[in-house]
Amino acid sequence: MQEKLEGKDGSLLLPGGRVGVLLVHGLGGTPAELRFVAQALNRAGYTVHCPLLVGHGGSEELLNTTTWTDWYKSVEEAHDLLTQRCDVVLAGGLSAGVNLALLLAARRASQVHGCIFFSPTFWPNGWAIPWYFVFFNLVRHKWFANLLHLRECAPYGIKDERIRRFVLDSLQSEGRGLEDIFGRRGGTVLEFRWLAKEAKEVLGQVKQPTLIVHAREDDQSDISNAFLLQRRLGGLTEAMILDDSYHMVTLDRQRMQVVEKTIAFVDWVAQRHLGTQEMEQIKQSVVAGSE
Repeated sequence: MQEKLEGKDGSLLLPGGRVGVLLVHGLGGTPAELRFVAQALNRAGYTVHCPLLVGHGGSEELLNTTTWTDWYKSVEEAHDLLTQRCDVVLAGGLSAGVNLALLLAARRASQVHGCIFFSPTFWPNGWAIPWYFVFFNLVRHKWFANLLHLRECAPYGIKDERIRRFVLDSLQSEGRGLEDIFGRRGGTVLEFRWLAKEAKEVLGQVKQPTLIVHAREDDQSDISNAFLLQRRLGGLTEAMILDDSYHMVTLDRQRMQVVEKTIAFVDWVAQRHLGTQEMEQIKQSVVAGSE
């Protein structure tokens, strides 16, 4: 199955079968954060779409001109595209992207059949977040927020130093400076806080089966984020806790375990809706395509 870029916006679309997976990247990120998992799911026979959220992939100034409702619109448009191609669709995300996927699952419950949440983040509170960041909770107005500038610090969510260097080199080769990659204007962070508030209000409405993957030593998002999500979701949840990764679980040392668990979960959800016979046909087509 060949990788295709949908349009010119940097979104990633991997055509596959009648089961689709929508994956949403994090705040200030790009689909590259999810490419490893997306490609593995596609090899397993699934259609995968990782949209580039509006305002992302460029400068932090450009990102700061957008709002969380703009980002959510990007997710809805990506979901529309998948539902045109697929009978069963799962929605998921990484970090802040989890909040957007949660809103989609609540607002389009009949068209989202399962959820996959990597490193859910309702507020940055991991061990690498500066102590004074908590005072940002006092900010209420965007004009004041824009007077502030926040920057993510090493280890940038990746425990493995070799992988971290590779990711940094890859990101910089795209022509983006470190400030654009890891810097956040206060207005953008405030939009994220408003998004997380919206997402937390609908947790009980999300009744689809859900897989949650979180690192015990997450440097950006404390594991309490995952436990809160698990307690308050309205449906069946399964949690996978990693002991040798940081925030970017889709790229870090245990990425293969993450991929295997994710594929097994999608297989299970797909079989619930399509039945055993159709699932066998999907797997047979994957085998035939690899020969």
